[in-house]
Amino acid sequence: MYDEREQSPEHGPLAGFTVGVTAARRADELGALLERRGAAVLHAPALRIVPLSDDSELLAATKEIIGRAPDIAVATTAIGFRGWVEAADGWGLGEDLLERLRGVRILARGPKVKGAIRAAGLTEEWSPASESMAEVLDRLLEEGVDGLRIAVQLHGEPLPGFVESLRAGGAEVVGVPVYRWLPPEDIGPVDRMIDALVARTLDAVTFTSAPAAASLLSRAEERGLLDDLLAALGHDVLPACVGPVTALPLQARGVDTIQPERFRLGPLVQLLCRELPSRARTLPVAGHRVEIRGHAVLVDGGLRPVPPAGMSLLRALSRKPGWVVSRAELLRALPGAGRDEHAVETAMARLRTALGAPKLIQTVVKRGYRLALDPAADTKYDAAV
Repeated sequence: MYDEREQSPEHGPLAGFTVGVTAARRADELGALLERRGAAVLHAPALRIVPLSDDSELLAATKEIIGRAPDIAVATTAIGFRGWVEAADGWGLGEDLLERLRGVRILARGPKVKGAIRAAGLTEEWSPASESMAEVLDRLLEEGVDGLRIAVQLHGEPLPGFVESLRAGGAEVVGVPVYRWLPPEDIGPVDRMIDALVARTLDAVTFTSAPAAASLLSRAEERGLLDDLLAALGHDVLPACVGPVTALPLQARGVDTIQPERFRLGPLVQLLCRELPSRARTLPVAGHRVEIRGHAVLVDGGLRPVPPAGMSLLRALSRKPGWVVSRAELLRALPGAGRDEHAVETAMARLRTALGAPKLIQTVVKRGYRLALDPAADTKYDAAV
């Protein structure tokens, strides 16, 4: 019999799972973090970023701030703040911008932004420990913003309610769009991502910006696949967002997401390392511990990649552990198998070979197949079925 204490798997916690990455920026970093933990990664940037130096809107906002100083400036991201200063340098306006900001009260969203502000020779007045824009907004409104001119560094994502609340409080708000999102030039990878989500060949999909989530939903709607996509995200594919702002477009469609406590890529990956294995089906079968993951199976802790057809059969059997599943029902579980039950036999033979333990699946003559659930587990799983 198997003993969980004896298992010392060499694979990572995400081995056997496939994770989608929709990020345009830092996608390589996120993909590497996932792959180092064993995941297969499908990358489809849902957006592209307009380079700062080419952005006429940022140039106009920069000139407006130099021409008339704000009372307060809110810096939201380190990369955005650095990019703004670098773009201003490129336009020959860098010194003028920094000189203007030296006389301004600067609020920074978090420690990374503080570092960027200080690297530019400036000093922030305050930064929230929570790294939350909501806390920044609360502080401003408590102090009172009526009649104040406030520059807000935007970062490609909507800041829901932030600008509107400041204006409602009587402030004049100048938005500083440090970079803008546009649809990708090649929509093919996004379409392949949507197809994979709808087909449930992804186990999770990550979002690091609200525009990326909105773009994916919009493209699915254009293709007539929005309902199918929402169904997949609601039940079978785990949507993971780097933070609550990123999750808003999904939540607006009724999709629940998971989010790390700290809004960073590392904690996002760590969260997936906990959540995905916990969703895997684990069964005691023929004296072995069998854990069914997205595109692979752990048999006594050893990773066994399984072809897609075999995974379809194994999932159908695992839904009725220990019970006989007919060939006709298994045929329906095979994608594109047609009406020939011989396809079931062929896929079953390959599945048994892939698992490396043929006795896990029993053939019941003239009836079908069953997982050889250990006798001690029969009562438990019979009740569940």
